[in-house]
Amino acid sequence: MRKRIISKFIWIYVLIGIIGFTLISTLGSHMIGNRLIATNSLSLYSEAVRIASDKSILEANMEDTSEQESIRLSLQALAEYHGSEIWLLSPDGIVYFNSADETVSKNHRKIEGFDPLALGSKYYTVGRFFEVFSDDRISVLAPITSDLDIRGYVAIHMPMDDLIKLREDVLMITYILAAILFGIFLSVFALLYVTVLRPLQKITEGTRRFAAGDLQYNIPIDTEDEMGRLASSLNYMSDELNKTGEYERNFIANVSHDFRSPLTSIKGYVEAMLDGTIPPDRQEKYLKIVLSETERLTKLTNGILTLNSMDRKKTYLSISVFDIHAVIRETAAAFEGICIPRQISIRLIFAEEKLFVSADLGKIQQVLYNLIDNAIKFSGDNSSVEIESDIRYGKVFISVRDHGIGIPRDSLNKIWDRFYKTDASRGRERKGNGLGLSIVKEIINQHGQNITVISTEGVGTEFVFSLEPADNESK
Repeated sequence: MRKRIISKFIWIYVLIGIIGFTLISTLGSHMIGNRLIATNSLSLYSEAVRIASDKSILEANMEDTSEQESIRLSLQALAEYHGSEIWLLSPDGIVYFNSADETVSKNHRKIEGFDPLALGSKYYTVGRFFEVFSDDRISVLAPITSDLDIRGYVAIHMPMDDLIKLREDVLMITYILAAILFGIFLSVFALLYVTVLRPLQKITEGTRRFAAGDLQYNIPIDTEDEMGRLASSLNYMSDELNKTGEYERNFIANVSHDFRSPLTSIKGYVEAMLDGTIPPDRQEKYLKIVLSETERLTKLTNGILTLNSMDRKKTYLSISVFDIHAVIRETAAAFEGICIPRQISIRLIFAEEKLFVSADLGKIQQVLYNLIDNAIKFSGDNSSVEIESDIRYGKVFISVRDHGIGIPRDSLNKIWDRFYKTDASRGRERKGNGLGLSIVKEIINQHGQNITVISTEGVGTEFVFSLEPADNESK
């Protein structure tokens, strides 16, 4: 592709140059020559008409008079100025005066075959003027008239060599301008190559490497133009695809790990009951363990499906106005069965009896459930969990705080990652799949709100998330 594009530009450039110089040397030369002939012949004809209309010419009648000398000198000066020959002819073609030959005035010469009508309807002709000259000349002929009679002719002849030289000079200037223009085009081509073709080659190489699976490759273009922005977009795309691939690999590894452990337990207990290792009178205990493991698998599956629907933006919020305090009380009450045996108290700290918010009730209840469940899970026996509400800066803030083991500092930025678990959370008494906080984060983000965490090891952890307060009219 690179060679094809470059070669196309080169061939187009060379073709334009060849065609341009060919047109200048052929059609241009012809047009310039014709233009010079037309311009000079018109000037000569106008001069011939002016001379023919001069009364002194008519009065001299081309005889040997005292005025003929002054006419001769005047015509010679005029001929020298125009670089031409001026003749005075009789109606039958006898040359009485030739500015280039003084002997003609004494030895009159007759032009054989002289016929003004043979010159055609044009006011000029290019040729040898009835074979008088040995080379081509521009000749104009103007009649000298008196009382509607033609008394003679004024003929002016200009050598074509002068016009050819002038045409070559004009062509040389045209060639120089064409060469300069050609050089400008070459500079434009070089600039186009540097700013477009070479970046395009790098982008093409980058897409080829991306297609081959090298998503860590970055296209080396740092310009601020369209090519630079395209390269930046492709680099961003490759980085995101690389992150997605890494996430998928970690996802499969984590899912496999979290599924393998309960499946291994279920398989082992069922096989033990089938082969008699576990006697019938003790099977109830292990069946409860199997049921607990299946519930764990169900919870893990539901969490994955929930996150998958959020990723594909298939989850739509059902916004309504509700009392967040009532939802907190209802959710906290669901944990009494877990808290009483461990003597964990849940304290509700509300400034008001009711506090209305605008949000998706079901999803906010899921957020509260996951946060309270985590707080209880990582709290020690005989401790407390505080749930507090507050209104600041036009937002409702809900805080869930425990006095448990806390989160290590190097894990604070990772707790929102899917399947991530701190080392302190991997004991059998704290079973989890590492999806709860990811779901919480996704739900809060869907609401356009924020959630933060403050934690100190050995002291406890506090999660704080914001909600949109409801208008008074909605209450």
